[in-house]
Amino acid sequence: MDLEQLFGQYKEQSIEGRYITLDKIYPILEKLNTNNQLEIIGKSVLDIPIYKFQIGTGKIKILLWSQMHGNESTTTKALFDFLNLLSGDSELAKTLLKAFTFYAIPMLNPDGAKLYTRANANEVDLNRDSQDLTQPESRVLREAFECFKPDFCFNLHDQRTIFGVASTGKPATLSFLAPAYNDEREVNETRLKAINLIAGINDVLQNYIPGQVGRFDDGFNINCIGDTFQFLGVPTVLFEAGHFQNDYWREETRKYVFMALVSSFEILSENDIVDSRFDNYLSIPQNKVVFYDFLYKNIKINYDGIEIITNFAAQYKEELIDGQICFNAYVVHISELENYYGHFEYDAKGAIYQDENENSPKLNQKANFYLNDKKFVNGVLVQSL
Repeated sequence: MDLEQLFGQYKEQSIEGRYITLDKIYPILEKLNTNNQLEIIGKSVLDIPIYKFQIGTGKIKILLWSQMHGNESTTTKALFDFLNLLSGDSELAKTLLKAFTFYAIPMLNPDGAKLYTRANANEVDLNRDSQDLTQPESRVLREAFECFKPDFCFNLHDQRTIFGVASTGKPATLSFLAPAYNDEREVNETRLKAINLIAGINDVLQNYIPGQVGRFDDGFNINCIGDTFQFLGVPTVLFEAGHFQNDYWREETRKYVFMALVSSFEILSENDIVDSRFDNYLSIPQNKVVFYDFLYKNIKINYDGIEIITNFAAQYKEELIDGQICFNAYVVHISELENYYGHFEYDAKGAIYQDENENSPKLNQKANFYLNDKKFVNGVLVQSL
């Protein structure tokens, strides 16, 4: 199967970028709702509807949810690409709809999506509320889980640009986790199903993003929803959509999430899971915090009247300004940066640092500066003077 071609055919063209709100996805839900598959299953803190879209008649029941964290929208885009596929008339769609029943919650946290925040309107991280269930959104998801009784859960997230695949120097474009179900992080039959599925997904993705698939840390926290559902006996797969080179809007990453979803259900529909692929799962390198957005090496600065050579790093903050996501770069680290990488790296070779006010960078200032005759604005080299 040509997954690249499939993505191009079913990509939902009406949504792109990072700022995905309910206003943007509701017209798509209406378009897809050809047979009363759409339903309001609850309300957010700010009384905004939370929707489910259910499709398929198969015996294997799949629960998927996205934007539990409001500023994590990549998987939402890919989920709609996948729903477009299911709503088409291809043989693949017919096969999947016959094998599965899909219960999708495209936006669990519409308030956080509007505010572009991780938390909900009460400033609660829903992914730490799976036991206390203090928030309406958390209760909506738990009720969906208990009523639908899924055979597999797909917990769809984004991760920051700081994550790399171990120490390879490659970004973790997609990462996966079969969450632990106890403190000892043991592997029972439930968790093994998720482990085997991830190993199969990784086999496919290595053909497209070799060396750019990571494995998320499996420290157990019963307050996290994936750990809870795994504890309750339902195989759960955590998706973490990360950075692809020069893809801050995550349109490339979106494609690989779509590929991973399609591959997941192909594997499950064909029952293409061997007894144990635990070793294959463990061979997926772990995520490691090894990246900055910008890394500047061998900078000459004046420190207390003495010229020294140092390095510094800058990182984007994603800031919602007038309804638009702006990537604003700030200095976050000054000193040796051994074993770190930059998505953009610049070797100044001893060039002198200068900005409007200082002759050395300061933490938390905007990354606007000069290195000799090179001008950098918002972290980016814009011109030579």
